[in-house]
Amino acid sequence: MTARFISSVAGAVLLCSPAIAQQTDLTIALQLEPPHLDPTSAAAGAIDSVLYANVFEGLTRFMADGSVVEGLAESWEISSDGMTYTFRLREGVTFHDGTSFDADDVKFSLDRARAEDSANAQKALFDGIEEVTVIDPRTVSVKLAAPNGNFLFNMAWGDAVIVAPESVADIKQMPIGTGAFKFEQWVQGDRIELSRNADYWGEAPALESATFKFISDPTAAFAAMMAQDIDAFAGFPAPENLPQFEADPRFQVLVGSTEGETILGMNNKLPPLDDIRVRQAITHAIDRQSLIDGAMFGLGTPIGTHFAPHNPDYVDLTDQSNYDPEKAKALLAEAGFANGFTTTLKLPPPSYARRGGEIIAAQLREVGIQTEITNLEWAQWLEEVFRGKDFGLTIVSHTEPFDIGIYARPDYYFQYDNPDFQALMETLSVTSDPSTRSEMLAQAQKTISDDYVNGFLFQLAFPTVADARISGLWKNAPTQATDLTGVSWEN
Repeated sequence: MTARFISSVAGAVLLCSPAIAQQTDLTIALQLEPPHLDPTSAAAGAIDSVLYANVFEGLTRFMADGSVVEGLAESWEISSDGMTYTFRLREGVTFHDGTSFDADDVKFSLDRARAEDSANAQKALFDGIEEVTVIDPRTVSVKLAAPNGNFLFNMAWGDAVIVAPESVADIKQMPIGTGAFKFEQWVQGDRIELSRNADYWGEAPALESATFKFISDPTAAFAAMMAQDIDAFAGFPAPENLPQFEADPRFQVLVGSTEGETILGMNNKLPPLDDIRVRQAITHAIDRQSLIDGAMFGLGTPIGTHFAPHNPDYVDLTDQSNYDPEKAKALLAEAGFANGFTTTLKLPPPSYARRGGEIIAAQLREVGIQTEITNLEWAQWLEEVFRGKDFGLTIVSHTEPFDIGIYARPDYYFQYDNPDFQALMETLSVTSDPSTRSEMLAQAQKTISDDYVNGFLFQLAFPTVADARISGLWKNAPTQATDLTGVSWEN
C-alpha cells in the first residue's frame, strides 16, 4: 500500500489508495432458454449456448476462430488407412461430482450417441463408428467403417460432449461435465447459474461465477442492457438499437458472423410443397434484402444455398432464386395454383423468425400464397416442427458448423429425399483431397439450390453488446456457444 501527503487549509491528510478488487462475476443474457440441459439429446442450440465448453467438453473442441483443437483428448493417432483413431486422454480430469474421467466414459458416450435408440439430434455424426475400444484408462480407440476426413471436426460438436454413466440419468436437469464451470441452479423462465470448478484440469477461468439470464423480448433486452442490469447480451435481439450502444462509452458492440444459415424451411412431403414448381415460386416471391433490412436492420448476408459465405468453398447462387414475383405467379399457375393456396407458417421465438415471418408472409401474399402464422415457444417448435414435421413453412437459423449434410437425411424435418445427394455426401465423407472436396461441395450446394429444397434467406449476423470493461467474449459464433472460459473484467 502506498501513501502520500497533501497539504490543505484543513491540515495534512493521509490518503491511502487500496487496490481495486477485480470483478469476478458476470451476468450475460441470451434470448432463448434451453428446453432442458442435455446437449446430447436435443436439437436446441440454446443448450450449447449455455453449456458448451463451460460445463461440458468433448474429445476435441471449437475455438473462437472455428479451428478444432484438443479437448479431453490431449493427442491422437490416425491409422494409415484413416479408419482408426486412437485418442490419448488427459490425466487428472474429474467430473463435477468427483467421479473420475477415463476411457470408459468416452466409450459410454459414443456408444450411447450411436445406439439404435439414441435420442441424439445429430446421430449421423456417429453413424460411421464401427467400434469403440478401451485400451487402458487413458487410451481409447475408435474404429470407423470408412475413412472420414471430418471425424475430428464432428467430435467437436456439442452433441459429442462426454458424459458419465453415473450422472446421465439426471442430465436434463442436473448437468455434470468436466468443464471449467459447474452447474449450480436453473430457475426456469429466468436464469441458469454456474460457478468456477476449483478442480478443473486446465487453466482456471478468471470468473468465479456466471449467470445466464433469458430475455426473449427485444424491448426488454434493450432496457436491461441500458440500465446495466446485465453485463452483456450475446446475440442481441434488437439490431435497431446497436447505434445507441456504439455511441455510449459504457458499452462495446461486437458484430460477428455465425454458421447460421437462416432458411424458410419447407415441408417437402406436404402438398403442394412437394411440387418443385411451388417451392421455386416461393423463393422467387421473397425479397431477401428487404427481409434483411426490415427484420435485421441490415445485418445479414444473402445466401442462395445452405452454406456459409465466409467458407472458402461457398458458391454464390443467390441469382438462382432472385426476387421475381411475376415469375413466382407464373410458376404457381403452371403448378395448378393460379389462385394461390394457404399453408402454415410456424415461427420459433428468435427475432429473426418472428420479425422475418411477418415480412415473408406479406411478400407471399403478393403472389397469392396465404399463410396462417403460429408463434411457438422453442419446446413447441421442436415438438411440432422438428420432430413432428407438422408444418408447411417455418423460419429457423441452422447454427451448426458445416451442416450441409443434413440434406442427406430423408427423415430430417424438411423431408428432402434425393438419393444422388445422399451418395454425394457419402463419397465426400471418405474423400480427403482438398480440390476434389471443393468440387463436391460446389456440386452439393448447386443440387439443393436446383431442387429449391428450402428458401435460403441470409447468413445470421451475431451482435453482442457488453460492458466496455469486459474482454474475452467471442465476436464470431463458429458454433452456438457462449464460451466464458477466457472472459475477464478489466479494471
